[in-house]
Amino acid sequence: MKNQKTATVVILLSVLNAFLCAAALVTWQLSSSAAFDLALVLILFFAFFVISFLVLYFIYSPFIFNKIKNVQSDLSKILPQNEIPDTKFQLDEIDPITQLDLEVKKITIARQKELEHLKNVDSYRKEYLGNVSHELKTPVFNIQGYVSTLIDGGLNDPNINLDYLKRADKSIERIIHIIDDLETITQLETGSLELEFEKYDFSAQCRDVLEQLDMIAKKKNITLSLAKKFDKPLIVSADKFRIRQVLVNLITNSIKYGKEGGVTEIGFSLYNDEVIVEIKDNGIGISPEHLPRLFERFYRVDKGRSREQGGTGLGLAIVKHIIEAHQKSISVKSKVNEGTVFTFTLNRFI
Repeated sequence: MKNQKTATVVILLSVLNAFLCAAALVTWQLSSSAAFDLALVLILFFAFFVISFLVLYFIYSPFIFNKIKNVQSDLSKILPQNEIPDTKFQLDEIDPITQLDLEVKKITIARQKELEHLKNVDSYRKEYLGNVSHELKTPVFNIQGYVSTLIDGGLNDPNINLDYLKRADKSIERIIHIIDDLETITQLETGSLELEFEKYDFSAQCRDVLEQLDMIAKKKNITLSLAKKFDKPLIVSADKFRIRQVLVNLITNSIKYGKEGGVTEIGFSLYNDEVIVEIKDNGIGISPEHLPRLFERFYRVDKGRSREQGGTGLGLAIVKHIIEAHQKSISVKSKVNEGTVFTFTLNRFI
């Protein structure tokens, strides 16, 4: 019996049992008017102590430990193996009962967290399905309205027939964009969309994207610029097409929610073998309560205004999945009426 805690329990139980037996003998001697024999009492006490200790040592401990192993065997049938307590108990290292108690408590806490997570996932699933339905329903109803008007005679009215056909075409394009974006996210999540890594000049790509979006920015009198001018190429290893998609999505969002006459900058700094990219603006900003959910599918900070600005509501979700597919992460900091900063990293080719 090498384990101190278990040995202490067995000794205490043996002493208690021997004491009760000795007390019973003393009581019998006194009640039967027999002579009190202290030696007999001590011998009986010692004998019962030894017997109790041996019984508990050879029967109690193996019986309890077998029960513990049976419990763990039952748990192993319903729980993942990496969450099962170690069945190879060593009495000189740890008390098995205490160990099992601790492990069961850990499993209980883990199951409670899992249940909470499942509830959140279920809530997210319901919200997601509702958002998909709503995003698709709007253009579908628009198309139905335009087509119905044309069928009811509008087709012969030159004042509306071409206009309604163009509007229906825009709604169809919106549906196609939503489906394409959903397909892209699904492929990124499942890993079926393989990234095509290549080495290219990232600073040149940034300048190219800024030139592409300059006309859109000028409509709101927003200035697009690089925070730092790199004379030498900044070579990164990434999927050029997907990173371009990230830049376009982030800068387009910045323009949409930027202030009239504002500024949007792309800045990057070097740290070891990484490029830290920042896309910063001085726009309307985002309230703190919205930041944790900003990269969720179809999540909109201002639903009414966001839909007026266009887009599928999937842009930031796609951005997050593309960056994570590069084994990197993206973060956001924002203050209302001060602006927003998106930060992510890329591997630099040295």
